[in-house]
Amino acid sequence: MTDLMTLPWLLLALFIFFAFTTEAMTGFGSIVIAISLGALFLPIPEILPVLVPLNIVMSATLSWRHRQHIHWSTLWRLILPLMVLGTLTGYGLRPWMGDQLLKNGFGLLVVWFSSRELWRMWKGIEMAPHGAWWSRCWMFVAGITHGLFASGGPLLVYALSGLSLEKKAFRATLILVWLSLNSLLTVVFLIDGTLLPAAPRIGLLVPVVIAAILLGEWLHHRVNEERFRQAVFIVLWCTGLILAWPG
Repeated sequence: MTDLMTLPWLLLALFIFFAFTTEAMTGFGSIVIAISLGALFLPIPEILPVLVPLNIVMSATLSWRHRQHIHWSTLWRLILPLMVLGTLTGYGLRPWMGDQLLKNGFGLLVVWFSSRELWRMWKGIEMAPHGAWWSRCWMFVAGITHGLFASGGPLLVYALSGLSLEKKAFRATLILVWLSLNSLLTVVFLIDGTLLPAAPRIGLLVPVVIAAILLGEWLHHRVNEERFRQAVFIVLWCTGLILAWPG
């Protein structure tokens, strides 16, 4: 497609490479980072049908690689029911929000998330556990943000801070959550007619994702992850502030 060679889409390809490298390296952030930067140049509803299927490539790869660590009971009994319900609710709310409101709302989410993480890193604060019902409420809200922006990660991590999951199980379970929810969203995009027009872009960007996975895996043991995360959150905070600013 000729519009793939236009500047906004070339920039999005660059952002996707950076975002997916970051997730392969640190375990978080592929869609949040890609949308945060991409939304500076393209409408979020136009980006999502491209990014969500691309994320399936990464989450399927990592889910299979770390399948032995998945905490299945937590996934099926707690996370997925609330997240699926919230995701469908969030998707249903999208037609009621214009592009500008979506962009501002996503910017506020990114500013909150990056500010909280930078504060925790600076102060060395561990996340305090939540009560069961508080966690469930936030899981549902995380699903709503996933339906709106395909970015439920920040709120889901906050919701799950009360669960005593070992680190590897926590990461592997979250990866399978994104595989499940993004597969659901991809089916929804197919039904609403936005997936097929995005298919040529998705096909051309798959090699970018594969290269990002390989680079991220290579960098995982060679770069100071804490410093890298700090740099990413600073970029996200600045970008979120731009997106949240009334346009």
